[in-house]
Amino acid sequence: QGRENGAKVERSSGAQAFRAQLVVPEQRQLYDYWQELAVDGALPRRKDFNPAKLPRLLPGISLIDADTDISCCRIRLAGTRLREIYDREITGLAVLDVPSTCKPDYWIAAYRRTIEQAAPTQGVVRGPIVNKEHVVQYWMKLPLQLTGERVGIVLCYDHFVLASELGFEQDVRVQAVS
Repeated sequence: QGRENGAKVERSSGAQAFRAQLVVPEQRQLYDYWQELAVDGALPRRKDFNPAKLPRLLPGISLIDADTDISCCRIRLAGTRLREIYDREITGLAVLDVPSTCKPDYWIAAYRRTIEQAAPTQGVVRGPIVNKEHVVQYWMKLPLQLTGERVGIVLCYDHFVLASELGFEQDVRVQAVS
């Protein structure tokens, strides 16, 4: 059954190119599931997302309440791996209040593209917070619809790897949002 209103999910070479940039298998698994939920190309709905289908990914999943004012976006739910990385519970925080070594403009651009363009985003940062420079964060943000046309929830997946496991000798900090 189709949905008449709402943003559309790209199923073209652009979607294939986005998937090809995902280096973490769990990101590809979540992205493929998100694509499956896009009935007739409509933006997937939050109510159709079933976390029980992805039990292995749950520690790295978070749900963000979307708002056109990025400073009002709040973390509705954050997986246990995020608590371990940030050394505190981040559920309930505004997204811009989460401690980060990245400039706020970096995260604002990621959320803005995901919310305003109803487009998936992904990137990689080294040292997601102070004293965690030895950690590389692969992140992905996928828009979900609550009601109507707008993005109501951002489904996020964060995967963390020790930089030494990747053989990073240089100080690669931030990859552009795509």
